[in-house]
Amino acid sequence: MKPVVDHDLCIGCGVCEETCPEVFQLRDDGLSYVINENPEPELYGQIRDAVDMCPVEAISVEGG
Repeated sequence: MKPVVDHDLCIGCGVCEETCPEVFQLRDDGLSYVINENPEPELYGQIRDAVDMCPVEAISVEGG
């Protein structure tokens, strides 16, 4: 599973970082970034939660 953030859609609300700080990080430009492109399987549930909770659907996953 590879998480991806679409910066054209991201509004920097921070829900992804709150949900899974091991994978997502808000930066000074106000956008979320993936800081762990190969997360451990234990984080898959939190990543899926971040995908589901993103209000603008800016987060997706490749390969799972």
